[in-house]
Amino acid sequence: MLQIGDEVVYFSVVFLLVVLVTRSATWATLLTAFLYVFMVMFRFPPVPADRAARVLRPRALFSGGGVPVVAHRGGSHDAPENTLAAIREASRNGATGVELDLSFTADGVPVLMHDETVDRTTNGSGPISKLQFVQLRRLNAAAHHRMKDRFNVEKVPTLQEAVEECIRHQLTIFFDVKGQPDMAVSVLHNMFKKFPVLYNSSVVSSFEPKVIYKMRQTDPHVITALTHRPWRLSRFGDGTPRSLSTWSQLWTGVLDVLLDWAHHRVLWKLCGISAILVQKDFISRDYVQYWAERGVEVVGWTVNTAVEKEYYQNLLKISYMTDSLLEDCDPHY
Repeated sequence: MLQIGDEVVYFSVVFLLVVLVTRSATWATLLTAFLYVFMVMFRFPPVPADRAARVLRPRALFSGGGVPVVAHRGGSHDAPENTLAAIREASRNGATGVELDLSFTADGVPVLMHDETVDRTTNGSGPISKLQFVQLRRLNAAAHHRMKDRFNVEKVPTLQEAVEECIRHQLTIFFDVKGQPDMAVSVLHNMFKKFPVLYNSSVVSSFEPKVIYKMRQTDPHVITALTHRPWRLSRFGDGTPRSLSTWSQLWTGVLDVLLDWAHHRVLWKLCGISAILVQKDFISRDYVQYWAERGVEVVGWTVNTAVEKEYYQNLLKISYMTDSLLEDCDPHY
C-alpha cells in the first residue's frame, strides 16, 4: 500500500508548485484538496495481495526454490512468437507463464500479434488492422522464424485458442494490450467470464495507463500490471533517439521524466496495480525494495542471457520474461 510519507511528500510538492505559480495560498489549498479527493474517490484498490501472489509467484514453484519465468511472446527465440506452438514449447521448456500480445483484425477478431503489421513474422504484408480474419488465417506465422523448418506452418491464433492452450498447459498468462482500450477491455472481460480460471492465472498489462484503469473499472477482480521503460517516448528500445530534431528530443525527454514520475508516484495507485513490468536494465535491489514496500511485484523484461538470469534468480529473486528458456539470445524490443 502507499506509504503515508509518500502522500505527504506528493501533495506538499503540489501545494508548493501551485503557490509558486499562482502566488495564492488559497488556490494552492483548493487545488491540492481537489487532487486529494480525486485520488481517494477514483482510485481502485488492488486485488487482495494473497491472490495476486498466487498468480505472480505460483506456490508450487518454490518447492524447487526458483523464480517464475515467463516466455516473452511465448518464447520468440524457441518457437514462432505468439503462436500455439510457442505456448506448447514454452510449457515443454519449463516456463511458468507466457506473455501474449493482443491485437485485432479489420473485422474485430482478437488475435495474437505484436507488431502493427504482419510483415516481420508472417509471409504476408500490411497492417493487421486492414486484414480480415480469413485473410490473416491464410498466412504462415513461422515463415521468417529461425526454426521454420521444424515448425513449418503455424497459423496466427485467436485469443480464445491461445487462452485454451494456456489453460491446458496450466500456464500463467500475461495479456499485453497495445491499444484499442475499449475493444481490448471488452474482449478480455468476456474472456474472463467465459474462463473464470483466468482470475487466478492471468495478468492484464499495458504501457498505457488508460487500458489498465479501464480494465479495473470494468472488472476490479482482474489482476493488472503497468509496463514501463524509462525514456520510452524519446528513445527506441536500443537507446537510439526517435527523432533527429533537438527540440523534439528535448520535449519528449521532458514528457519521459513526467511519465516516469507519474508511474512511480500516482498512476500505480490510481489503477490499483499488483505488478509493474520494467525493462531489465533499470532494475536493482533498491528498485525492487521500493515497490515491495508498496505491495507491488516487479517483473523484468527481456532477460536473455545466462548471466542476467542468474542475477534475477539469485540476487534480485524476482520474476522475469525471456525470449528463450534454452540458450542466450539477442534482446527483442
